[in-house]
Amino acid sequence: MVQQQLPPTRYHIDRPEALALYRDMVLGRTFEDTCAQMYYRGKMFGFVHLYNGQEAVSTGVIKALRPDDYVTSTYRDHVHALSKGVSARSVMAELFGKATGCSKGRGGSMHLFSAEHNLLGGFAFVAEGIPIATGAGFTAVYKGTDQVSACFFGDGATNNGQFFECLNMAALWNLPVLYVVENNLWSIGMYHHRASSVVEIYKKADAFGIPGVRVDGMDVLAVREVAKEAIERARAGGGPTLIECTTYRFRGHSLADPDELRDPAEKEFWRKQDPIPRLAAFIREQELATAEELKAIDQQIRAEIDDAVLFAEESPEPPLDELYRFQFAEDE
Repeated sequence: MVQQQLPPTRYHIDRPEALALYRDMVLGRTFEDTCAQMYYRGKMFGFVHLYNGQEAVSTGVIKALRPDDYVTSTYRDHVHALSKGVSARSVMAELFGKATGCSKGRGGSMHLFSAEHNLLGGFAFVAEGIPIATGAGFTAVYKGTDQVSACFFGDGATNNGQFFECLNMAALWNLPVLYVVENNLWSIGMYHHRASSVVEIYKKADAFGIPGVRVDGMDVLAVREVAKEAIERARAGGGPTLIECTTYRFRGHSLADPDELRDPAEKEFWRKQDPIPRLAAFIREQELATAEELKAIDQQIRAEIDDAVLFAEESPEPPLDELYRFQFAEDE
């Protein structure tokens, strides 16, 4: 299978779609920055893993999907949920452990879920969501729909047995799955090049005879182009695609991580490639919107997130008499 690495290109995008992509990335970044503030104020508990820096991957892939397509995430799942259409109120309330959260206050940061939006969950264990996403692809084929399943996971998951087993099944059964690797170079504190014998992850698709693509995961328009092609192929019965998005997280592994292992020069290099200013610059250069219009979007998002925090603070705790609810399926 011929592998491809996308060269720099000019993107054709209209004003509404460009602003929608910008809005989604700003929503994710502002939400995560606010999560950090709330965590350090004691409003959130447990481990909280933020997505800062990787927004172009979530936005570029998920905004190319249809609302009825499936998305499966990891423990770094807040922004995937937002991109999928789960409200900031619902996600924030879940992080506060409130009954109005998308998982009824039982999932917390790492276990967001929404049946309404076909968000199949955030999963705490590495590679745990890959079989779920593969099963969603099988469901689409079994039911005869043209839905697509998009699965997000990190570079560390690509050395896990479930990754290889599921790519093998997806290739055998021609499943409509996008396996999206968010290669941010670090598996907690393990540098990717020290952990994998094949550091170019997209080449692992060769073993299964499926397309493998590597794309600049700091460029939302590049990610969008790759995603659209893979989605179109999957929907037409062309099977799975392995997409490696080279990206970087701007914070530590979690908010409990002092982030002392990564070289400051490395962090500065990647910060200069921040996907949000890159898209903003493109929008201005193409005269799709003015700086003032983009600033107005920023302010609208700030108000939306402030509203989400207030909603979460005022929402009720899960009632004690529901302590054992949702452990088993209930009769309808």
